[in-house]
Amino acid sequence: MRICRFNENRLGVVEQDKVYDVSAVLDALPALKWPVAPGDLLIERLPMLQEAILAAKKDARTFALQEVKLLSPVATPSKIIAAPLNYKLHVEESAADAQIHNNVHNPGYEGFASPVAKFGVFLKNATGLVGPSEGVVINFPGRRNDHEVELAVVIGKKCKNVKAADARSVIAGYCIGLDMTVRGTEDRSYRKSADTYSVLGPYLVTADEVPNPGELAFSIHVNGEVRQNANTRDLITGIDELIEVASNVYTLYPGDVIMTGTPEGVASIQPGDVMTARIEQIGEMEVRIR
Repeated sequence: MRICRFNENRLGVVEQDKVYDVSAVLDALPALKWPVAPGDLLIERLPMLQEAILAAKKDARTFALQEVKLLSPVATPSKIIAAPLNYKLHVEESAADAQIHNNVHNPGYEGFASPVAKFGVFLKNATGLVGPSEGVVINFPGRRNDHEVELAVVIGKKCKNVKAADARSVIAGYCIGLDMTVRGTEDRSYRKSADTYSVLGPYLVTADEVPNPGELAFSIHVNGEVRQNANTRDLITGIDELIEVASNVYTLYPGDVIMTGTPEGVASIQPGDVMTARIEQIGEMEVRIR
């Protein structure tokens, strides 16, 4: 199933080039009382709502996919977790291009099994999350702002200390993620956490539709020019291991997003540019820079 949030927080099911408005099922979500638990209520209840969603789809109003405003399919994540330097060729380009890490984080990981083993994972501001139709607003004009396309994993249930062998059981689904960043001397989390610097979309593809997320081709084009073109098989620290690492430190909640890392080819973007990101079995999204 492909779940989207569109227009004025409507809930949709995407099939081919159509969006079926199934927003009526949102009435089944429980009323919230203070204090509100962390996480995204829809993602938490999605397994229980699937039958109702399919029933609502039969008589649903439909929209053309290209005509709706696609928001982030996750509305209220408690956090966005990201993996640094998780493709070998990106490690190499980071070492060769001083601007990418600007001596803040030495991109080498000698003596460690992986960059994640050396640096751990890091957090991005959850309120910086947007959907593809909202676009990216340059928050650091006059500085180098880069695109980073990644496979994004959405957590489906509250969990802690998850073993890699059990990691797939806590995944709700997958999206395309854009981890936007400005280069400079500030801490990595600060440079990647500006408003609109986390893009998620075009919709959530439930985990059952992506049997092997470790074998997905993906790419990003800017103004029609290919910039990054890779496959998740080249992840240094795989999806299951990332969930283990993250959950050993953080309690994960429904709707939490894990950005799994970007490959080589990161490059700057400017206002007016159009990014087109694709991931096999997930889809394609167009994101404009303002």
